[in-house]
Amino acid sequence: MRVSLLDRSRTREGDSDAESIATTVERAVRADELGFHRFWTAEHHAVPGIAGAAPTVLLAAIGARTRRVRLGTGGVMVPNHNPLVIAEQALLLEALYPGRIDLGLGGSLGFTAPIRRALGRTALHGDDYPIEVERVREYLEGRAEITARPDVGPPPVFLLAVRGGLALAAELGLPAVVGGPTVRDEPRLAAYFRDFRPNATASEPYLVLNVDVSVADTEERARELLLPDAWAYAESRDVGEFRAQRPVGEVRRLLDGTTRERKLKAVDDWVAGALFGTPEQVEASLTELVERTGASEVLANVSTYDRDEVRRTDEFLASLQTPERIAVGPYVRPDTGGAHVRR
Repeated sequence: MRVSLLDRSRTREGDSDAESIATTVERAVRADELGFHRFWTAEHHAVPGIAGAAPTVLLAAIGARTRRVRLGTGGVMVPNHNPLVIAEQALLLEALYPGRIDLGLGGSLGFTAPIRRALGRTALHGDDYPIEVERVREYLEGRAEITARPDVGPPPVFLLAVRGGLALAAELGLPAVVGGPTVRDEPRLAAYFRDFRPNATASEPYLVLNVDVSVADTEERARELLLPDAWAYAESRDVGEFRAQRPVGEVRRLLDGTTRERKLKAVDDWVAGALFGTPEQVEASLTELVERTGASEVLANVSTYDRDEVRRTDEFLASLQTPERIAVGPYVRPDTGGAHVRR
């Protein structure tokens, strides 16, 4: 099992956004020490509760503090940027940290209508997204009318399974990242493997599962650790924003005091989509999920109010990997020269 981490720079009640960004950087340093394969950051614009808006900038800072772990965007949202600028930023990161960069691309627009207006894109039409993804690749691979700089070998591209991204990844012969309900959508996952078109950089499909993971001494405690994000998700449907995490005890009191069935169901749905339990239970669940889906990698989202609990879960997930497992995968490790070729 290959395990990587996604960090959304979630804010906690009482912390500033700057403190949340610093926490992400320190967690990446620890992930590097623990031997994780990748550490990815996300793009969320003007969303309360999430401090990270510019994953490429954040990765530049993380790269300076780490040595081995691959660094990725999970992802850059193509509709929000010019394809040339996306390629230039990815190539600059590749020049700074050769053989360690992954460019994850997604197709989501802004979280709310005002954010979409501020970003200058309120809708996508027809083939806009596939065309713009292909333009990014043309700039990366030196196939465009102009040469994107710096002129270095391109980092690998991953597609997030939004806006038909899973089918598009199969068509373009790219690694795919799936999360949410798609993780358990076996027909769609099977279609990715069936329809995958090999190319010069990828001879076979590569599927990454993005899952929320919570580990504790008991199953009930592991479930409780999911409540800060579950409650923020449930609230977002009413208030239109993803608020900062609150302590587990406070969220329990809020849950006990609400009679709104829709909110309680939203919390239950969030928890049901996660993998949680004792170390033995979570290892068994991850193993079963990987074997059932044919995935090559788990991109774990570990998020709760208590940072010590996040650290403990990270350490457990790192223990699932051995050096032999870490060395196997779609791209050569940086210490073998950093070439982007298949093993």
